[in-house]
Amino acid sequence: MEDGKLARRGIMGGVIGGAGLLLAGPVWAQPKADAKPKVAIQTGHGLIVVQLEAVKAPLTSKNFLRYVDDHRYDGGDIYRASRDRGGAPGSGTIQGGPNPARRRLPPIPHESTTMTGLRHRPGTISLARDAPGTGTGDFFICASAEPFLDAHPGGRGDNQGFAAFGQVIDGMGVVHTILALPTGGASGVVAMKGQILTTPVPIVSMTRLG
Repeated sequence: MEDGKLARRGIMGGVIGGAGLLLAGPVWAQPKADAKPKVAIQTGHGLIVVQLEAVKAPLTSKNFLRYVDDHRYDGGDIYRASRDRGGAPGSGTIQGGPNPARRRLPPIPHESTTMTGLRHRPGTISLARDAPGTGTGDFFICASAEPFLDAHPGGRGDNQGFAAFGQVIDGMGVVHTILALPTGGASGVVAMKGQILTTPVPIVSMTRLG
C-alpha cells in the first residue's frame, strides 16, 4: 500500500445582519463541524460513497478532504487491484490516487489503528504510504476484512499498519467489480507484480456530500 514509490505519478461567508443574530444566540445553536463527512467517488465503473471518521482520525480525514475540496482527485484513477493470495473470492483491496497533473500536498503524520480504534474491515478506506509519516494522497479501499493491515505493536519491523479513516456506505459492488478487473499492467515494484490494472479506472470526480 505504499504511496510515493508505488504510485506511478508520483474538506465562510454569511449575511452581516444575520451574523449578529447568531452571535447573540446561545452557543448550542452554532453549527458544528460534521463529525462524519461523506464523499462521493464517481468512478468509471460507478459511484462509491465513503463516510469519514473525522473525530477518530482527524489528521487523515482532513488531509483526504483537502484533496477532495481542491479537486485534486478529479482526473486521477484507481490503478491497483490487490487480490488476497489464497483468500476467498472477492477478498483484497483496490488503490487509487490523485490526478498526476496536480501537486501533492505534504505528507502527514501517521494515525495508526491503535490511536484511532479503527480497523481494516470490509469497506474501510485507508491512507497508502511507504514508511510511517509518508502518506499523501493515495488511498485504498478494503473489499474484505484485512486485519494484517492494522497496527500490531510488538511485531517485527514496521508494525504500525495503515491509517484507516472511514468506511464505504454505498457502492461496495463497484469496489468488487474493480477488484476483479484484469491486472496485466506493468509495475516497477516487485511487490506489486500482477496487481496493476491493465486499464486504470478513472476517478471522474470526488465531491463532499451534504
